[in-house]
Amino acid sequence: MDRITFNPKLCGGKPCIRGMRVRVQDVLELLADGLTPDEVVKQLPYVELEDVRACLEFAAKRISHPTLGVV
Repeated sequence: MDRITFNPKLCGGKPCIRGMRVRVQDVLELLADGLTPDEVVKQLPYVELEDVRACLEFAAKRISHPTLGVV
């Protein structure tokens, strides 16, 4: 998970890839739009396949925490 970084001075502190101005959210949105990981890498040339995997892992871990009070 060292590929996902947080910097309050970069992208409003949102999780980014390796200190770049590419947010995890940007990668996830491209995947949700139907792009394959290889297409994401072509669309965002500084992003590597390992970064795309790290974004998916980050998202999976974020939603795996139980939320109290949700029915």
